[in-house]
Amino acid sequence: MEIPVKEPERQYYFIEKTKEKVARIAEQLGRPLTFCVQTFGCQMNARDSEKLSGILREIGYEEQEDEHADFVIYNTCTVRENANLRVYGRLGYLHNLKKKNPHMMIALCGCMMQEAHVVEKLKKSYRFVDLIFGTHNIYKFAELLATRFETGEMVIDIWKDTDQIVENLPNDRKYPFKSGVNIMFGCNNFCSYCIVPYVRGRERSRNPEQIVEEIKRLVADGVVEVMLLGQNVNSYGKNLEHPITFAQLLMQIEQIEGLERIRFMTSHPKDLSDELIEVMAKSRKICPHLHLPVQSGSTKILKDMNRRYTKEQYLQLVKKIRKAVPDISLTTDIIVGFPGETEEDFQETLSLVEEVQYDSAFTFIYSKRSGTPAAAMENQVPEEVVKERFDRLLAKVQEIARRTCARFEGRTQEALAEEYNEENHLVTGRLGNNLLVHFPGEAGMIGHMIPVYLEECKGFYYLGRKAE
Repeated sequence: MEIPVKEPERQYYFIEKTKEKVARIAEQLGRPLTFCVQTFGCQMNARDSEKLSGILREIGYEEQEDEHADFVIYNTCTVRENANLRVYGRLGYLHNLKKKNPHMMIALCGCMMQEAHVVEKLKKSYRFVDLIFGTHNIYKFAELLATRFETGEMVIDIWKDTDQIVENLPNDRKYPFKSGVNIMFGCNNFCSYCIVPYVRGRERSRNPEQIVEEIKRLVADGVVEVMLLGQNVNSYGKNLEHPITFAQLLMQIEQIEGLERIRFMTSHPKDLSDELIEVMAKSRKICPHLHLPVQSGSTKILKDMNRRYTKEQYLQLVKKIRKAVPDISLTTDIIVGFPGETEEDFQETLSLVEEVQYDSAFTFIYSKRSGTPAAAMENQVPEEVVKERFDRLLAKVQEIARRTCARFEGRTQEALAEEYNEENHLVTGRLGNNLLVHFPGEAGMIGHMIPVYLEECKGFYYLGRKAE
């Protein structure tokens, strides 16, 4: 059979070809081959890992939870330096496992692989790795695996950038009732501390028709909640042949019958439009939760970060959102210790946190990433100063969050039942505001929307009971 040129047909050809090889090895061993995919980083990576798992299942591998598997994939992150160090540390462990299992293969993919110095280090010091590929060509996984089987050599395939989007390949959803959906890839913002635009490439939006069709297929397969994914969903559609706004896309998705909930992330404050706020206010399906990263409360630091909004503009945006969607839960990201941050700048961050009253915040110590403008900035803040500020911020965030999250006590809200604990007969459900609630129930509730009376807030989760 001639190898197809068009995607994804080409990849299905290599899936079938590789399936034959895997079946032969499994027959020799007298057991099925196993795989383990470990994900580092964001929900975009988690979605990519579902695709990798889906392809491996289609090829004939069976999943197991730990790394004592015949095929181990690390889907890497490089937003912070310690993410890279964790991967190098785990590779030493995998090398020992591979010495005991001649059929074992190791693959590395994701954002970390887009850094040239990382690939050079792997080629020099980690020759036992079998496959290395990046963020732009994950869809080629089956083809790369076929090449590895054929040559027996390390396969490296890294693209600097791409304008291609290939979907409709097998994927293995973690939950049968909810799914992530990529609506765009890449980022054009170039925040001065962030490596993402360099490793994920320029913004590329999927056509709305493809997105809507994918969601319809997911709903037909039992999905009731989707998470729309992109590095900056608010800039969706700008580069399409027929431009469309993110708000207009949401209105199309709202019309899909059987879909009950819509979530999305991540939103950049500079691109969050009045149109989007209006759509959120009118929607019956968009969850009342918005992740709106602020990063700093100091306008001076925000300028150095190249965030392109001021503290005052951010606060004005929060007021607009709260006026339109009064019960909305707001969450954020904050970086402590950005180069040049003074105690006065840090106090500005604390005052913003106090004013906004976030439901939760992801707080990070600034991580110097080589290749970003911030890495070359002077006035790097001493480590002990950063740590002390970080502890103060964390205490403030947690104090506010405990109080803010408790405002729903005594109300009834719908929860999507996600897990069941047989030992205590408790169901764990997720509320529209993204908080968890534990309540007595049964396994048959999983995947259904359950009205739950919220009896008591325990900080970042609720205890409740099924409403009558």
